[in-house]
Amino acid sequence: MNLNEILKRVLEQKGDVSYSEAVELAGYPDKNLLYAAANEIREKFCGNALDTCSIINARSGLCSEDCKWCAQSAKHKTDIETYPIKNANEVLDCAIQNDIKGVKRFSMVTSGRKVNREDMEKFCEMYKRIKEKTGLTLCASMGLLGKEELLMLREAGVSRYECNLESASSFFPNLCTTHTSEEKKTTLRLAAECGLELCSGGIIGMGESLEQRIELACELRELNVKSVPINILNPIKGSALENAKPLADEEILTTMAVFRFVLPNAFIRFAGGRINMSESLQKRALQAGINAALVGDLLTTVGSNTEQDFEMFQNLGFNAKRH
Repeated sequence: MNLNEILKRVLEQKGDVSYSEAVELAGYPDKNLLYAAANEIREKFCGNALDTCSIINARSGLCSEDCKWCAQSAKHKTDIETYPIKNANEVLDCAIQNDIKGVKRFSMVTSGRKVNREDMEKFCEMYKRIKEKTGLTLCASMGLLGKEELLMLREAGVSRYECNLESASSFFPNLCTTHTSEEKKTTLRLAAECGLELCSGGIIGMGESLEQRIELACELRELNVKSVPINILNPIKGSALENAKPLADEEILTTMAVFRFVLPNAFIRFAGGRINMSESLQKRALQAGINAALVGDLLTTVGSNTEQDFEMFQNLGFNAKRH
């Protein structure tokens, strides 16, 4: 395989990287050259813009689904706070603080299979208040919604909908039995029909093969996903994957670099698990295809320090703050 030939083809937009080519790229012996090539693709198609997003756990725990990785599943015995709906003033205060810091996006994320109509009306009122009080771009992640609920979100000011595929279709049944990859894809297609941008990615380190990570990247490309969060499994005590072995640094960087080859125009995003990456590894990832990040606290785990994140992004030449 000739890395330079594939790189040239991607840069000149003369054809997608195939699944088999991506598998070969993942096995390329000189990883530093692979990472540099991914960085060149990012610079060509995305420039120095770095997309930041902060999330809030708007409904926590007691989830009916049996996702093996998730601390919020009622099937697991994890020590997390549970509540049906976050207080609206707390949500607004969190959004305002992120707006002041210069974060670009803000998303409410809810546990459970989907949000019902009554609760959706409450969440939409929260979004309308945030839209009035801040300059944030709004996103949502509220499960396997139908068209009616997705349209409600769009009318409330939400512009991007997130529904992670989590893993390749071939591996997902090993992780969850209460819903399918196809149900997730249906939600994403409906969101696109409703005029919403798509955010979808996965978690690596759940026992999947490198080939299945590449399968996931190709599935996301087929869906025309704009934002691709790459979570690194953070094993939660009490969950089914609490004893999963951590990934080696090279596996993480290679995954991110190959995702950039497959998805040259996407915002490939640091997401859950970044807190366990060393600062030097994060910097290497930002020079191997990454150009977006979740900042601040996450759903059930402590996240990053937003001010330190912005300093790191700026020092590496990225333009991350909204103002």
